[in-house]
Amino acid sequence: MLTKKEMEDFKEKLLLRKAKIEKNLDGTSSELSGMRELELNDEGDYASVSTDSIIDNAILDQQKKELNEIEIALDKIDKGTYGICEMCEEPIGKARLAVKNFARYCITCREITEKNK
Repeated sequence: MLTKKEMEDFKEKLLLRKAKIEKNLDGTSSELSGMRELELNDEGDYASVSTDSIIDNAILDQQKKELNEIEIALDKIDKGTYGICEMCEEPIGKARLAVKNFARYCITCREITEKNK
């Protein structure tokens, strides 16, 4: 079980990561808008911008997913269910939470959910 201090530390880390992602999302969205307005002179320019855009969109999608996971974790902190596996309802190890603050499953259940995907 997590102590109140540990819970506060995880909340602080989650809030910092949330702010960083939101800043990245705002910046990347602005960059993508700017790229759409560029005058592309040849197929090479278009291919380069297109490839960059695909990569940026993949990064945006990943960051949006992480932001959603962070929101879920913050909600769990408020409800007092943070650090409890959604599958087996056992505590998630502190070491796992330290690496992945928004973990929803313990290691064993995470492996089960990944095999089922």
